[in-house]
Amino acid sequence: MPKKKSTFFNSVRFRIMAIMIVLGIVPSLVIAKAVIHSYEKRAVSLRISNVRNQCDILCNQLVGVGYLENPSSKVIERQLEVLSNVYSGRILVINHSFKIIKDTYGLDEGKTVIAADVIRCLQGEVTSDYNKKNKYIELTVPIKDPEQQEQQGVMLISISTGEIASSVELLERNGMFFWAIIAVAVVLISYMASRVLVKPFNKITKAIEEITDGYQKEDILVEDYTETELITDAFNKMLNRMKILDESRQEFVSNVSHELKTPMTSMKVLADSLVGQQGVPEELYQEFLQDITMEIDRENKIITDLLSLVKLDKKASDLRVEHLHIDDLLELILKRLRPIADKRNIDLILDCFRPVEADVDEVKFTLAISNLVENGIKYNVDDGWVRVSLDADHKYFYVMVADSGMGIPEESLERIFERFYRVDKSHSREIGGTGLGLSIARSSVLMHHGTLNVSSKEEEGTTFTVRIPLSYIP
Repeated sequence: MPKKKSTFFNSVRFRIMAIMIVLGIVPSLVIAKAVIHSYEKRAVSLRISNVRNQCDILCNQLVGVGYLENPSSKVIERQLEVLSNVYSGRILVINHSFKIIKDTYGLDEGKTVIAADVIRCLQGEVTSDYNKKNKYIELTVPIKDPEQQEQQGVMLISISTGEIASSVELLERNGMFFWAIIAVAVVLISYMASRVLVKPFNKITKAIEEITDGYQKEDILVEDYTETELITDAFNKMLNRMKILDESRQEFVSNVSHELKTPMTSMKVLADSLVGQQGVPEELYQEFLQDITMEIDRENKIITDLLSLVKLDKKASDLRVEHLHIDDLLELILKRLRPIADKRNIDLILDCFRPVEADVDEVKFTLAISNLVENGIKYNVDDGWVRVSLDADHKYFYVMVADSGMGIPEESLERIFERFYRVDKSHSREIGGTGLGLSIARSSVLMHHGTLNVSSKEEEGTTFTVRIPLSYIP
């Protein structure tokens, strides 16, 4: 268990670190790349703008001295050389016939050049192209007569961007250095933060383990985050529910033991009385045997009811649902119970307001209604009545079992469906109740996705209301 817990928290810590690293390092890397790209773009744009401005001035001078017709001006050539050297580039002066008048490299003078950029420039379109791979900029500048605005030629300039490339490389090296520092810092911070973030969950795990081991009886509370508070709150609710279930289980086991032991004790006392006496009259013998038989019947009824509860505690998939006439089924149930009611002169009345057909498990539904009606008979007054009413709407059918009995105290209404709970224990034992009938009825109704409610007043009677869907949906 400790190894699994350690592996779990290491996994959570690793995920937190991974998220923080991604959120911390990746954005900084993207920003660094964006800044360097922006600098490079800005530097190239500024270099093109400066060269173009200087070339525009030089082009005006070319037109002024008629350099395209007579390329003999030493001043112009000197300026072209200077401009070429300043930007570590090459300048070609081309006339409108695509003939190279001047090449600062002295390689192609007198040759004809037909290039797309030159043609577009002669048509009035200014071009520029940045070749990052080969580290140069190529741009065209039109040679125009400033007075007539007549295009006379093109100046084709190729300039080196080695300085810009060197600056970009320097920035990238510095950026990678600072990025590495940031990465180390983010990793350290994320490691410490992950430990801090996981710590509250470690507290929860430790508290749960203590509860599991039985060392802690109080609720747990970790208020570090809203999430941990919600988790502990949900766990405490579950824990309280488990405590209630455990107490109920212990009480149930205790009640079962007591209920099963009582008839056994009575039978042993009766049997010991017979064994310890000699020459017992036959009448007394018969009386003792009748008492033992009654105790056996009582034991058998308790066991039968317990087996019914066990079956009802199984999944709802164990239901054998059939489409039945509920009014006919209720009439059959009352017919079976009428002999019991006649012993105390109690009237069993059936009111069916309309014929009802529904999907029910006949055995389990009969078990529920029989227990409710039999309960009404047992806890009734002599010459009383038990009325069973049937009604339905478009979705549910309703069975009401009302009696004229002694009623149930208000403080006991919430507990009457608990197993072995009795409102009046002495009276219950006199009439032979096991305290399981209402629990069986409620379990059966719940298996049908229905509800069982009760209302009662002392000395006025009790009414149980069963509501079950007409169509059973698993």
